[in-house]
Amino acid sequence: MLASIRKNIENHVGDKVTLKANGGRRKVFVNKGVIEKAYPSIFVIRLENDTQRKVTYSYSDVLTKTVQLSFSV
Repeated sequence: MLASIRKNIENHVGDKVTLKANGGRRKVFVNKGVIEKAYPSIFVIRLENDTQRKVTYSYSDVLTKTVQLSFSV
């Protein structure tokens, strides 16, 4: 399961995404960004509203729905 998630994210490197992340205590953060890099255990998203800010998540975050990605067409 993690391998298919990783492969899917690797195929979308450089694409715009809408990121919905669970911040805990009922906080949900919604941001737009670009998938910058995909490593064996994590991936990096550069946020659109602040070009210097990058966030990293693991593929298990996607699996457990802590992070949800919507790929822009």
